[in-house]
Amino acid sequence: MALIALDATPLVESTGGIARYARELSLALAQEFPKDQYWLLSDQPLRDPPSGPENLRVGSGPRSPLERKWWLWGAEREMARRRIELFHGTDFAVPYLARRPSVMTVHDLSPWRGGWQPNSARIRRRTPLLLRLGMATMVITPSEAIRRAAIERFGLAADRVAAIPLAANSHFRPVRANPARPYFLFVGTLEPRKNTARVIEAWRAVRAGHEIDLVLAGRVRSDFTPPPPEHGLRVLGAVPERELPELYSGALAFVYPSLYEGFGLPVLEAMQCSTLAITSRDPAIMEVTAGAAIHVNAEDSRALAEALAAVTREPEKFNGLRARALERSRDFTWRRTAQRTREIYELARRRFGKK
Repeated sequence: MALIALDATPLVESTGGIARYARELSLALAQEFPKDQYWLLSDQPLRDPPSGPENLRVGSGPRSPLERKWWLWGAEREMARRRIELFHGTDFAVPYLARRPSVMTVHDLSPWRGGWQPNSARIRRRTPLLLRLGMATMVITPSEAIRRAAIERFGLAADRVAAIPLAANSHFRPVRANPARPYFLFVGTLEPRKNTARVIEAWRAVRAGHEIDLVLAGRVRSDFTPPPPEHGLRVLGAVPERELPELYSGALAFVYPSLYEGFGLPVLEAMQCSTLAITSRDPAIMEVTAGAAIHVNAEDSRALAEALAAVTREPEKFNGLRARALERSRDFTWRRTAQRTREIYELARRRFGKK
């Protein structure tokens, strides 16, 4: 039996890829390793704590003014109370005192690239220092592309970093959908990095000759400028996860020409619903699709419009690619992710304290 804590702070937000990662991983770990005890720790109230096996519990937040300095004192005191043996920082952070083995997940390098994460100044300052000082015994990335980039960026030893892919929840599957009008779909946090301005531009070019809508679904981030209303464009905002399989399944294609990704979870969700994905040539996304998608240059609006037009004219021509996408999606499960993550926990325990 092991006593393991995971950073649950991503669950303060009810949507987003990192929130899904923290929720799905903790549930899968608790289910796959019932003899372990897993604690979700955060200094903030959780908006949507996962309910699952009895061996997955939510810890207490700060109990004193001193413990409000969470990463220095609060997390350490809570782990001491729970007799935690290992900590997993699910979102770029681990405690500042290395009193037990720890694992840090580095989802991507967007905080250090392109000005895409304007509110991540703390991550930009803190994470490199924690890595350089060895506060994280092991590091997890969601793809080989990010693993290589993290090793180079932070000067990490290669055997200290493991790429463990994410997965889509099992409820993402093809379902019957009868949309009133055909539509292209984007799902993801609405932010500049997702390149939705080009999606809209390409859709407009196609819509000039075809009756087809564009649906944008996802949490609107503060640095995103919503497009003005126009006929055929639907901006849904955050959509409950239970409604997404039908939204994916009913789409003529899922359009995701992201400028940069650590993994690209919405692409996998679409594939698992047997939905054709039109996406960028981002290295992490290409790892996920393994050729089971249409890839275009993310900055080439004309190429994107041509891909949308081709699918609109002859949707049945791409049925083979839809089938390949569904088959490829079966390579990813949260059970496998949990198993590989648990192996890294054991490696961190063996490596802790060794130079």
